[in-house]
Amino acid sequence: MHPAPSDTPARRSSPWFSALLLAVLVGGVGGLVVWGLTGVPSGTPTTSELLSESESGSGGAGFGPSRIVVDTPQLRRAKERAGIEACAPGPAESAAEDGLPSLVLPCLGGGEAVDVGTLRGPMVINLWAEWCPPCARELPIYADFHDQHGDRVPVLGIDWSDPQPVAAIEMLEKYDATYPQLADTDLALGSALRVRAIPMLVMIDADGAITYSQGIEITSLEQLEDLVREHLGVAL
Repeated sequence: MHPAPSDTPARRSSPWFSALLLAVLVGGVGGLVVWGLTGVPSGTPTTSELLSESESGSGGAGFGPSRIVVDTPQLRRAKERAGIEACAPGPAESAAEDGLPSLVLPCLGGGEAVDVGTLRGPMVINLWAEWCPPCARELPIYADFHDQHGDRVPVLGIDWSDPQPVAAIEMLEKYDATYPQLADTDLALGSALRVRAIPMLVMIDADGAITYSQGIEITSLEQLEDLVREHLGVAL
């Protein structure tokens, strides 16, 4: 088992994230920790505004095209050092009717971009960010799942709305999370997945259909295994 995080990685400064507001919502499958924007500079969109604009179809979710670069020589070196696996497109030629949209996301730290609509499962997808403490807490659990079950149920990470790709890769290295990582710097998946909070768990079946989509912090390997059995029908 990978050790549970004993502390929260230090948060880097960002013009978008000057502070974090924590609210705890109790759900049927566990506590949901919501992280948003507060105390941001005047004129900067709030989380709800970002998501609203994302849903209305504005590509940059309030910021215009993202200026966050996720493929640089520094990031490639960091990715190689962390042992993060290469991104790979799915086997399908088009998106499933009840699945992820046809949306091309870059590979975090360099590599082949992936149209997520081509992905097929069974697959576990985790939306997370470096600035999100509950995301850090659950990373070792996804890493354990990948180590133990990744040959049958692959894990894919999506670094979502994260202005610190270097710090994100460093956090992945810290918790031995080596499964492939895409980056959604424009909140492009916000509308399709109805993202209201991260971390978020999404599962797709062999036909590409979304069988589970929930903002939830995974707190144990057993919890994640149970959810996979229930929603993907895979005997682990």
